[in-house]
Amino acid sequence: MNQRITHPDNKNALSIINAAEREMQFTLKQPLTEESAFNSIRNIYECFRMLGDARLISKGIVSKDHIQQIKELEMLHVKTERPIQLIDSLRKLRHNINYYGYVPSKAEAEDATSIAHACFQPLLKEIKKQLEQK
Repeated sequence: MNQRITHPDNKNALSIINAAEREMQFTLKQPLTEESAFNSIRNIYECFRMLGDARLISKGIVSKDHIQQIKELEMLHVKTERPIQLIDSLRKLRHNINYYGYVPSKAEAEDATSIAHACFQPLLKEIKKQLEQK
């Protein structure tokens, strides 16, 4: 596992969560087209990744890869309309977009948006609740 231990930082974690929430709200307001699909998918994924990163930072863990950040979200026991494990499919899709020149379709962006609507707010609320209890 590529991570190092540091001190827990709830203030930084909350800052990251707030930034993820703002970015998600902005992204979901943008119209979906074939041309905007790659930006929508990357932004949606990045917001989820930020939630996982915030959770790790609140534990004093600095991760060096995205897999651990997404696994952190999968460990939460939160009721969502779609499985949280679908976020990892967004990670893989974003990886293909960024590193292999994959051009996603509007339908793939619509699916990413559906995952965001189904999972983001429940995860956000749970992570905020846990941070406020510390």
